[in-house]
Amino acid sequence: MKNKVVIITGASSGIGLACAWEFASKGASVVLAARSIGLTGKTADEMRAEGLEAFALKTDVSVENDCKKLVETAINKYSRIDVLINNAGISMRALFSEVDLQVLRQLMDVNFWGTVYCTKYALPYLIESKGSVAGISSIAGFHGLPGRTGYSASKFAMQGFLESLRIENLKNDLHVLIAAPGFTSSNIRKTALAADGTAQGESPRAEDKMMPAGKVAKHIYRAIVKRKRSLILTPKGKTTVLLKKIAPGLLDRMIYKHLAEEPDSPFKK
Repeated sequence: MKNKVVIITGASSGIGLACAWEFASKGASVVLAARSIGLTGKTADEMRAEGLEAFALKTDVSVENDCKKLVETAINKYSRIDVLINNAGISMRALFSEVDLQVLRQLMDVNFWGTVYCTKYALPYLIESKGSVAGISSIAGFHGLPGRTGYSASKFAMQGFLESLRIENLKNDLHVLIAAPGFTSSNIRKTALAADGTAQGESPRAEDKMMPAGKVAKHIYRAIVKRKRSLILTPKGKTTVLLKKIAPGLLDRMIYKHLAEEPDSPFKK
């Protein structure tokens, strides 16, 4: 990644922030994109103070023009793009029967359309550099999760889009990675949307027992360097994907029981 240019969306916290530090520490020039320019701007300043190359740009990936501007700014500054990490995402926690449909629209706008917009405008430069497009998906993109209908739908859509993109560009040497980190310690559950669209505010899970974002970032870095097709982390994640293939009915019941045990679960055990 020495002297490569890497765009990372959702870079203000969690996996995105950890990826920014990981790639920058390996010699890449990183472009930190997020709605919170205060946080990403501070990170970019800290990186430059350590002799790393980085800059931040306020970006709402649900806005097409913001994504176009992000790519244009990166090109104007560095003249190339080698890696695009589509990490920006939001979650939800509510029964479909009770959720405001605007919540699902919002998740699709950020998680799916944000990936589509950024990839659309970066694609010519990524093909030119024979670079990488990465989508930070979820186990929810392999098997639907109860209480997360919008989240699962957006991740299934992201994965279908990226798989199609990979095949379309087989002869262009474009690398496409779909990464499913599993439960990772981050603030995505704290900002998850409730049925009425308000932020959940508190994680229903034990964050300290999850894989740290920094460790996830190291796995993502290696997967991009090795140009892997997919990355599935954590034993639970790997077991979920396996059971999806051999015993989907059993997996349904296991997931229901597991998520029903969360504090204030929207459905009953």
